[in-house]
Amino acid sequence: MKTQNHTLNKGTDFIKTLFKKQIFIPIVALLLLSIFNLIVDPSFFKVTYGLNSNGDPVLSGYLMTILDYGSELAILAIGMTLVTAASGGQDISVGAAIAISGSVVLRVLCGTDSRPETLQAPIIVAFLVSCVVAMLFGAFNGTLVAYFKIQPMVATLILFTAGRSIAAWINNNELPIVSDPVFSYFGGFIPGLPIPTPFFIAVVCMIIIALVLKFTNLGLYSQAVGINSKSSQLNGLNPAFMKFISFVILGLCVAVAGFIKVSRLSSINYSVIAKDIEMDAILAVALGGNSLSGGKFSMSASILGAYVIQFLTTTLYKMEVQSEALSAYKAVVVIILVVISAPVVREKLSKLFKKLRPQQAVGGED
Repeated sequence: MKTQNHTLNKGTDFIKTLFKKQIFIPIVALLLLSIFNLIVDPSFFKVTYGLNSNGDPVLSGYLMTILDYGSELAILAIGMTLVTAASGGQDISVGAAIAISGSVVLRVLCGTDSRPETLQAPIIVAFLVSCVVAMLFGAFNGTLVAYFKIQPMVATLILFTAGRSIAAWINNNELPIVSDPVFSYFGGFIPGLPIPTPFFIAVVCMIIIALVLKFTNLGLYSQAVGINSKSSQLNGLNPAFMKFISFVILGLCVAVAGFIKVSRLSSINYSVIAKDIEMDAILAVALGGNSLSGGKFSMSASILGAYVIQFLTTTLYKMEVQSEALSAYKAVVVIILVVISAPVVREKLSKLFKKLRPQQAVGGED
């Protein structure tokens, strides 16, 4: 009997410990979505091996779609997490900024001819130029927030409103098309590799941010500034610079996501590209259990949250939910998950676990 109670106590302690971790909510959400799809249609998890239009072997299926499109969202979630932690607000201009950075890539590759037979510049040059431009726009947002003390959502509303018009202006309202097949590899598949390229790009970004957080004080300083800006300043930190640099890093993430976006179609649609992706990025951060008012964060939970959001989006598309109603369904599910992750709810559930333990102890004495 004592052994049984000891096992029960260990199980309860494990659940309690896991529940306290930020990654608990996205894990539960992932499990619930998996179970739902397994019950409704097990073929959701079917992955097939075949050839694409170029004759290259590729893996296809809903899981591959989640891995593919969830990866660019995960890249954005990295930058959005840092911005949220340091500034206590969110950048709602990332969708428009993606349109700008993608437009810059096409402008460099196509030059003045919207239908060039050959590339006018190396792909790496186009990518680096887009990174500089995206980081400059990130610096613009960061300056408004950090030095002019404007609320993040208000500051980024400027680029949110004007960004797509700027993107169209960059290419004279034309829709450039890149004919070089190599350019499409970054948003599709590298010949010989059946897994979508954006996943590998996301993995590289994850490794880089993991190393940065491990070997620098970026994470610690961002959390300190987000928790108490004045206190961190008294301890020798520069809150304004930390907020500024977080927006610049988000700009870099935007450039990577924008590069993937335009590579998918080798062209761009200024009004549609990355539409509402800023909301998904913010939801990924919230689903990761991170406080939207700034402070402590978990990068791994945000990244997993991004894939969960894409899992939810793919599930809704599979159920043939109309695109106009997609946001409403997504909002309901995410609200439930965010409420569950709220400190008040977690505190009450923690108290419930504490009440259960004494009852198990009494049972052991009997």
